[in-house]
Amino acid sequence: MAENKTAADCIVFPLDLPTVAGAAGYARQLSGRVGMFKIGLELFIAGGGQIIETIRECGDSDIFLDLKLHDIPATVGRAMERIAQWDGVVFATVHCGESPAMLKAAVSGSSGRVGVLGVTVLTSVSGKDLQNAGFDPVYADNPGTLVMKRAQMAREAGCAGVVCSGHEAAAIKAEFGQDFVTMVPGIRPAWSVGKDDQKRVVTPGQAVQNGADYLVIGRPIRDADDPGKAAEQIAAEIREAAGGGLA
Repeated sequence: MAENKTAADCIVFPLDLPTVAGAAGYARQLSGRVGMFKIGLELFIAGGGQIIETIRECGDSDIFLDLKLHDIPATVGRAMERIAQWDGVVFATVHCGESPAMLKAAVSGSSGRVGVLGVTVLTSVSGKDLQNAGFDPVYADNPGTLVMKRAQMAREAGCAGVVCSGHEAAAIKAEFGQDFVTMVPGIRPAWSVGKDDQKRVVTPGQAVQNGADYLVIGRPIRDADDPGKAAEQIAAEIREAAGGGLA
């Protein structure tokens, strides 16, 4: 964990909402209680590039632009050049996919102004899904093997880190170094675990103990009666799990 990093800084709240007004409302309510807001495809399509400035005006939290770029290297590189021009965007995602050249183009396009995160295996994907998609049993029987292979691709391409599940964060840190960022979705506090489309989930405490740097936590906060208090409760759980390593 970075020096002076707080438990709240670890929380990334996804603004997975259909309207700019709805997203801005959550951004105002949670500013200062989470460290970063994630802007995904739905909101970006609804608000365009202007949505970044809108969210920035709601507080001083950073922006994680989660567009999961996946195209030929030249297109991805040019797209990342545009992303790097927006103030406040600290991370942006690219699918690791099949091509190291695509990852290298993204890193080159970023010019060091935005951290490129490689998406390894989506946390909604199970081993059976990989089997049905035609992956070799070595990967389908253990999705973590594919995560590590793709994390290696991202590291060698110069990416700042990867998006992975909390189950793989410890192995990624051990293999690729503490400076290699792990962004972990699929986080469910014990008090909010339920049935949804996430398969490989962990609690905030487990994720931090496994070496996760940032935790993407949406529904447990968004669906709470008081989202601000829910965020504070999760921050307390993270702080306890860190054993004094976070303020």
